[in-house]
Amino acid sequence: MTIPDSRPAGAVTDPTDPTAPPVPPGPSRPADPPRGTWRPLLLRLHFYAGVLVAPFLLVAALSGALYAATPQLEQVVHADELTTDSRGEALPLDEQVAAARAARPDLPLLAVRPAAEEGTTTRVLLDAGEADRSRRLAVFVDPVTGDVRGELTAYGTSGSLPFRTWVSELHRNLHLGEPGRIYSELAASWLGVVALAGVGLWWGGVRRARRPGARPVRDRLVPRRHGLRPRQRTRALHGVLGTWLVLGFLVLSATGLTWSRFAGANVTELRAALDWSTPAVVSDLEAAGSDEPGGGGHAGHGDHGDHADHGDHAGHAGHPADDAPGVGWQATYDAARDAGLVGLVEMGHPADGAAYVVQELDRGWPTQADAAAVDPATGEVVDVVRFADYPFMAKLARWGVDLHMGVLFGWANQLALLVLAAGLVAMVVGGYRMWWQRRPTRGHRLRPGRPVRRGAWRALPRWGLPVVGAVAVAVGWFLPVLGASLAAFLLVDLALGARDRTPA
Repeated sequence: MTIPDSRPAGAVTDPTDPTAPPVPPGPSRPADPPRGTWRPLLLRLHFYAGVLVAPFLLVAALSGALYAATPQLEQVVHADELTTDSRGEALPLDEQVAAARAARPDLPLLAVRPAAEEGTTTRVLLDAGEADRSRRLAVFVDPVTGDVRGELTAYGTSGSLPFRTWVSELHRNLHLGEPGRIYSELAASWLGVVALAGVGLWWGGVRRARRPGARPVRDRLVPRRHGLRPRQRTRALHGVLGTWLVLGFLVLSATGLTWSRFAGANVTELRAALDWSTPAVVSDLEAAGSDEPGGGGHAGHGDHGDHADHGDHAGHAGHPADDAPGVGWQATYDAARDAGLVGLVEMGHPADGAAYVVQELDRGWPTQADAAAVDPATGEVVDVVRFADYPFMAKLARWGVDLHMGVLFGWANQLALLVLAAGLVAMVVGGYRMWWQRRPTRGHRLRPGRPVRRGAWRALPRWGLPVVGAVAVAVGWFLPVLGASLAAFLLVDLALGARDRTPA
């Protein structure tokens, strides 16, 4: 939150210039800023939004940092289920599935995730009554011996186990259910707005720095250490840090909104309207075998991994008694491999009249998200959708989700998220520190800093107010939580203004 010093009109030194020397306090500032400037509005927006939304940003940053580290922590916490010391040739998948079904014969079979590499276990996914909430019971089977290593609830397409799921829910809704999702949507909605307003304020003073020897551009990229008062030093560090991190904040804001409750629904509708949806294989055997256009895959909704609340897993509709219908799991797996699917895959149990659907799950770079449909009767691949053939916007959505989750570039992606989270925490702390440093120091040491002065609307160009109003309405409609909170800010501001104008 870039909060400039209050200075009288006509002061020689720009108070937002980090190169400026200390200026002694002047007389009372004018009631209104000059007309034709956007800076007072940006300052007021950045200040009030920062003060009120910063606690939500702080929680999102800390929980997000913890989530970024969960892939490695999950391997440690659930090592008994995820790994095995057995080495050698793996049993046929049908035997591995049979071992899991012997342990839990009472639950319908949903899908199978074969062990992708030596030393890992196969997951047999069953419906324990929570499939509509994207939760499935995973039975872990040693692929070499067929021994059952344990059972855990797996969440989402990424297959998060209880520890990572707990952290994910903390980040997503604070374990408060659907009402709690408003917190994360509020944080995601305002992060980009506050970041852009702050950068605009920080760089808006470059053209006004006319002091001989000043280096306004450099001083906005590298904080000065000398010649500044304490609050100026805090502001300089705040502005420089925001400049370097703003792009990351914008990416986190945009990708985070795809999981949100209200804005996320609008994003989904927009993607469908613009044909940006993620293609999906045709699992209906009659449709896949027809010569009608579209046999090579149809549009389906995107997968949002751990944070998604959908339950679109193959095999949810109808559970045939046969645990391995037709050619079975091993033949289906071999057919998918022959079709070019590699790495970790999930094979959905086919419903009546449908195919096995095999989906690549590797979300690293380069992204492996191909899918194939295999006819249970013949073992032939009847439809394939390649990630390379996705529409560009569908690819971009996939990459954005994986980037937000920290899996696109592996440990480098995780490290970047940790840096962004630490930077956001520093920004919040620095913003509150600047506010505290603006407090009165004579007889009111425990009072917070002064709020930003009023008159921002009157300072806009004459055409500015209708433009701001139209943009606010459009953005508020597409991002409802942002719009509602902005309206609440305005009402509070009007009430405070009315109170200040009321004679004592």
